[in-house]
Amino acid sequence: MRLYPDSALVQLEFDKVRSLLEAHCKTVYAQQKASHLRIHTRKEYIELELRQSFEYKQLFLQSQYFPNDFTLPIAKDLKLLGIPGATLNAEQWVHIRKLCENTASIFRWFDSERRLAFPSMAAVIAGTHYEKQIVEKIDEVLDENGNVLDTASPELQHIRMSLYRKRNELRRVFEKVIGKLAKAGYTADIDESFSNGRRVVAVFSEHKRQVKGILHGESDSRKTAFIEPEETIELNNEVFALEHEEGREIQRILRALTAALSVHAPLLQQYLVIAGEFDFIRAKAKLALDMNGELPNLSDKAQVHLINAYHPLLLLYNKSSKKSTIPLTLTLDERNRILVISGPNAGGKTVAMKTLGLNQLMLQSGLLVPVHPTSEMGIFKQLFIHIGDTQNLEFELSTYSSHLLHMKYFIETANGKTLFFIDELGSGSDPNLGGAFAEVIMEELSRRHAFGIVTTHYLNLKVMANHTQGIINGAMQFDEVNLQPLYKLVVGKPGSSYTFAIAERIGLPQHLISKARKLVEEDHFKLDRLLNRTEQDLQELDKEKKQLQKLLKENERLKKEMELVMDKERHRQQVELLKNQNRITEERLAYLKDMERKLKQIVLDWKKSENKNEVIKNLQNLLFKRKEEIVVNKLAKKVDQKYKELTQHISVGSLVKLKKNYQVGEVKEIRGKRAIVQIGVLPMNVDLSDLVSVEKLPDEEKKS
Repeated sequence: MRLYPDSALVQLEFDKVRSLLEAHCKTVYAQQKASHLRIHTRKEYIELELRQSFEYKQLFLQSQYFPNDFTLPIAKDLKLLGIPGATLNAEQWVHIRKLCENTASIFRWFDSERRLAFPSMAAVIAGTHYEKQIVEKIDEVLDENGNVLDTASPELQHIRMSLYRKRNELRRVFEKVIGKLAKAGYTADIDESFSNGRRVVAVFSEHKRQVKGILHGESDSRKTAFIEPEETIELNNEVFALEHEEGREIQRILRALTAALSVHAPLLQQYLVIAGEFDFIRAKAKLALDMNGELPNLSDKAQVHLINAYHPLLLLYNKSSKKSTIPLTLTLDERNRILVISGPNAGGKTVAMKTLGLNQLMLQSGLLVPVHPTSEMGIFKQLFIHIGDTQNLEFELSTYSSHLLHMKYFIETANGKTLFFIDELGSGSDPNLGGAFAEVIMEELSRRHAFGIVTTHYLNLKVMANHTQGIINGAMQFDEVNLQPLYKLVVGKPGSSYTFAIAERIGLPQHLISKARKLVEEDHFKLDRLLNRTEQDLQELDKEKKQLQKLLKENERLKKEMELVMDKERHRQQVELLKNQNRITEERLAYLKDMERKLKQIVLDWKKSENKNEVIKNLQNLLFKRKEEIVVNKLAKKVDQKYKELTQHISVGSLVKLKKNYQVGEVKEIRGKRAIVQIGVLPMNVDLSDLVSVEKLPDEEKKS
């Protein structure tokens, strides 16, 4: 990416992000890559690095272990391995073996399922392979602690066996000498020691002439002398010679191992790069967790659609201070390429600019950014920035001259792939003249299809943004009641600078504020006041909108609960209906089974009985009794719809119902325990106990 000026990354605080990333790196490779973090302009590079960071972040969130634990700086060792005739020592080979083990663990981790689940991370090991012969050859020579094995060569095994025997012989002879000297009272407290690799006996200085041998030196106090006894000189010489032979053989073996594995130096270099790459990806994932970084949708064209975007460093600071951070939502596309932000000082205009700039740099560096995942971010090839006072004493440039020099570069170099940021466009000169130049500069940048954000207090730029295609207004909200900035960007309308409101807030004398108001042009003052009122009205509308959304959500929740209750009730009624149908079906089955049993019995009776008439009578009772019951039940239902039972005493003239056949009539006469009941045209003599008093229902009740 092309950056202007050279301090652009510092102005957007990208260097701080690099430092935070470097702090998470464990390997030298990753640290160097973080400190020289590249800003890409090709989509395939950016997308690959973003997805690698996202996949490693998922590992953290899922508490999965990734086997990349190698952090040793062995780049120089591997470079030495590739030089003909070089020899690596045992410690260096132990480090190389650890690198190979780390690589083997990574290749084992990426089984077929994980290669599909984490394709971007798997791309790191694409095009290489794991060579197990490297570890096998090292294991033939060295143990896990870096000691050369006796079996590394037959010569070494023979030397060490001889050395073992000579040392044992030397120990026996030396112990015999010490015992003799100790008995004579010549030895000091420490008895024995080593000097230049040779075994010596410690004797009192006054007896050193009584002991035959080679004097190797004396203690600092001159009280003890160190003498190699005459009896052990030859054995010490032999041990020393064998040790020297052992060292030469070990060196020869290590040289042979280096020569044998030097062909794998490029492959081992790849292993070290793999370890460094995964460490770098892990560091990016850790940084994303710290900053709540997400993976937005990436587009190859120049555009920005940020939803709930945060300034990464401000978010980190506020998290440590347990403060809330206000997110930013804005869109820059082909229709609206330049956003003009107005509003009070210290209201967050510059932070809004830096939020977009820093997030864009991080995205094109392969870092996850603190935005909503549904955000869409494009790719820019140039980024220009002009923030603050850039007075240049070296070239004798004033603030405004320097400002115009930067603007000259902007309008000469900007194109459709440029993202620019200008803080206080036109400042540093006469407001009218500076405002006029600012309009011309902004028009030219718009004509060149550049994308960017401009902050200003000039009213003419706010007015221009309203009627110029490709340029839109934006304002930082301000609470005029409490005289506090809200740090929230509202796109689509200009904002007031709240000059007089801020003056009242800091306690400037009222008579001075009133005097200043009189000096301002009436139209200018009216416009500023209108902007104030409009902003306050929009804030109220925003509050009401949020309240309405809350009520709509509550209504939706209640609606879902009601539908759930109704579904349960319908289910309950359906279950009851099925139960009733099952009960009726069971009664029918029971009746049919009983009928079958009785018919079988009648068949048997017919075969056995001589009185066939009795059997026929039983059959008639069985077949026609059910039909009578059905008729009676239907009649009872019909009568119950027309008449209502009473508990009163039956007397002459009472309307009564027969309990057995549900016929209704009038009592004409009572004869003891019986009554004469007129049913239709026929009188019937009925027992009083078989009667129940009733009354006819009115028409309204029958209808209901």
